[in-house]
Amino acid sequence: MAGKGLVHGPLGPGCLHVCVDMQAIFLPGGPWGNAWMERVLPAIEELAARHAARTIFTRFIPARDVEAAPGAWKRYYRKWESLTLSHVDPARIELVASLARFVPPATVVDKHVYSPWTGGRLDAVLASGDSDTLVVTGGETDVCVLATVLGAIDRGYRVVIATDAICGSADETHDAAMTLYASRFGEQVEIATTEEILADWR
Repeated sequence: MAGKGLVHGPLGPGCLHVCVDMQAIFLPGGPWGNAWMERVLPAIEELAARHAARTIFTRFIPARDVEAAPGAWKRYYRKWESLTLSHVDPARIELVASLARFVPPATVVDKHVYSPWTGGRLDAVLASGDSDTLVVTGGETDVCVLATVLGAIDRGYRVVIATDAICGSADETHDAAMTLYASRFGEQVEIATTEEILADWR
């Protein structure tokens, strides 16, 4: 069972904040709306404000159109064709304004699938510094956050999930993912509040 709080000690100079897909396209009210997104934004803003130069924002970039999507993603975009780049307002792909103001010095890494690790760009950004720990925030808890966390675990990073700074669009699967993080990744994942993280990130 993963302990509550930073059980492996304070966060050092090798810590980075990875904020997953906090974009206008996921604001409440849209087809991909995340009802909890606005509630976690203040915590994410606080982390980014305190450590802007150590923050990486990922963005989910939809396929250009259905035919440009590979394999089973074609079926996915047949359902969501209105959100392909050929149809959606480009402004909706951008980070929400309250986070976009931190770029630069924060960095943006674009991706076309749930995981930010495909394509190698995130690996390249992380390789440019002496990083060993990732604080993960954003959405969704059970999809893109999960893909981010699993990739970080595979690469040997210490992973800290900010409990009050991640969100999902379905309470049941958000709760299930939190149970998964707490019960299955005890040596690799720590679960802490934003307040605890900021207090121990020197």
